[in-house]
Amino acid sequence: MTTAEKRTEIIQYVPFMSFVHPSFWHALTDMKINVDKLNETTKKIHGRFTFRDDTGPLFEVDGTSFNKVPESDNFYANSTGTLLNKNTIEEFKSIDKAALINSIGEMIWGNLKSKTWIKNPSTLLNFFILSFADLKKFHYYYWFAFPAPSQPTIYLKEKSTKISAHFNNKNLEDILLGYKTLDETQKAFFIIAKTNNDVHVKTLSEVFHNVKDNLDISSSYLVFLDPSNSSNPGWPLRLLLAAILEHCPSLAKTNVNVIGLRCDKNGSLNNSLLYTVDVMPEGYQSVDTAGWVGWERNDKGNFGPKLANMSASMDPVILADSSSDLNVKLMKWRLVPDLDVEVMKHTKCLLLGAGTLGCHVARDLLAWGFRNITFIDNGKVSYSNPTRQVLFNYQDCLSGGRNKAQAAAENLKLILPTVNSKGIVAHIPMPGHPLGESLIDETIANIKILTEAIADHDVIFLLLDTREARWLPTLIATHYGKIVINAALGFDSYLVIRHGIASDSEHTTDVNTTWIPGGQLGCYFCNDVTAPGNSLKDRTLDQQCTVTRPGVAAIAGALAVEILVALMQHPLRVQAPAIYNLNGDEEPDIPEMQGVLGPVPHSIRGFLHSYQTVVPTCAKFRQCIACSNTVVDMYRRDSFEFLLKVFNSGKYLEEVTGLTELHLTAEMTDILTISDEDD
Repeated sequence: MTTAEKRTEIIQYVPFMSFVHPSFWHALTDMKINVDKLNETTKKIHGRFTFRDDTGPLFEVDGTSFNKVPESDNFYANSTGTLLNKNTIEEFKSIDKAALINSIGEMIWGNLKSKTWIKNPSTLLNFFILSFADLKKFHYYYWFAFPAPSQPTIYLKEKSTKISAHFNNKNLEDILLGYKTLDETQKAFFIIAKTNNDVHVKTLSEVFHNVKDNLDISSSYLVFLDPSNSSNPGWPLRLLLAAILEHCPSLAKTNVNVIGLRCDKNGSLNNSLLYTVDVMPEGYQSVDTAGWVGWERNDKGNFGPKLANMSASMDPVILADSSSDLNVKLMKWRLVPDLDVEVMKHTKCLLLGAGTLGCHVARDLLAWGFRNITFIDNGKVSYSNPTRQVLFNYQDCLSGGRNKAQAAAENLKLILPTVNSKGIVAHIPMPGHPLGESLIDETIANIKILTEAIADHDVIFLLLDTREARWLPTLIATHYGKIVINAALGFDSYLVIRHGIASDSEHTTDVNTTWIPGGQLGCYFCNDVTAPGNSLKDRTLDQQCTVTRPGVAAIAGALAVEILVALMQHPLRVQAPAIYNLNGDEEPDIPEMQGVLGPVPHSIRGFLHSYQTVVPTCAKFRQCIACSNTVVDMYRRDSFEFLLKVFNSGKYLEEVTGLTELHLTAEMTDILTISDEDD
């Protein structure tokens, strides 16, 4: 077989493609303005690439690249590089790029000849960034180089094959285990020795140290972390072969087996490739005289710099806005690819109550990406509030205290300036709280404010202190068909419940034996058979305040937001059904129940005393004092006249819904039962 027949093709290495995170430019800007100023000295930085085969040959730098110690992550390899940031665009353009990469190459080759790479193979990985930062326009010109010698010329003896054709499953498991046990400095390049059916992972120093000529590695495999996702090997192999052939020139006359280590998203090595290579000695030119290559091509495919226009995102306010959604956006990558981020950004939330619950709910809404939040509250911030109500501070308590709604809205903007938040100071009229003539006009004004606010928002959170304060918002929200999430606290217990939204025709209790459609779920008042009264009358301070264990509000607030998000991500949205018994580790095998974030419960009741949680489900009550057809129809027909009767006497609701008659029937049943027993 002739030389031409044996060496069918020259290896085509897959070059890196740079990927610069916005945080890298933010860190560079801060360092340039506050530290370097006019200094143009080079900086040591860190970059990284992954050998996951679903990503490709991306080489990443970000804000952590300037750290003294690089951050480590599974399936990533770190590389140490150099940054040279010029002061003017003219200097950036005029620098001799060929001379620059050759000078860098000479330093790299000098280190290679010192053999330090054998003990620390990670030093073979190098990169260089030439940049210019226009800090007035936030324009960043940059050019990556991944220096590598242009010689020797390496040929593929055979086409690449899957590693599974040469190693069995146990071998692959042993290789993966051996790789994980290596020190971080040894993981980028190492050796696999194969004896019979056993494999052993060895460091380069175990094989190459004190050995130069006549090295036999015919039963071994050189291994490199391969960023390529094609049939060709990635760029790191070029440096490894150059270093090894410089150290052991005799290997140029032999075949060398090389493994490009790749993993899939599950961590399996089955997609790794094996290459058999040899070198052509004829016309061989030494690295010292052949020169260096490695400048990256730009987006047009030419050798030239790239431009990052960060004029929008470098504004701290805009940067804060984009960064705040990072956690939610990362969910879409692998965990929840079907997550609809935009629906939360455009949903308008109304929080009735800006106390402990309201503050926790607002913070969790921000974390999930909600950007339209309105508070309604008529209280003021007192000195006892800031330790429990996380949107307030000591300054809010001074001079009699700021209005809670307005303070919460403004302080929310201090957390995220781009949030659309506002506070409305208003009192919510309540059943069983009679009105004098002097309060009629004020009450009408408050009802108008509340009604307009509910009509203008998509989601209503009921986060109020008393049961009766929740009645009017529940009625108005039912009238407008709004999503309602209700959270209520006890001393060491909590209740979070979503209200069903149903048309008149859907207002029925004829439900499935396994689950209830979303439109037929009960509201907060559907389990009650009494109208709300004045819960603050004749009560001491501890009875008037919502006295709870501090953790209860945080738990309830978080669950309220989680239920809303799960509801909005469900394909049926507000009509998402709720199963009767959602307790247990196994999710129900009912297609209608499953949403992007799993099934959506009707309510969650928690008890800190026993650290237990139950997830009960109940249907709408035909005689509910808040959401029944009777009450909603009377509100639509008589409006304020109807409300006035309710405010003056909570018992009026029992009369119009038939609860009074229901009570009498229950009493008669007790009497007749006693009489029968006596007889």
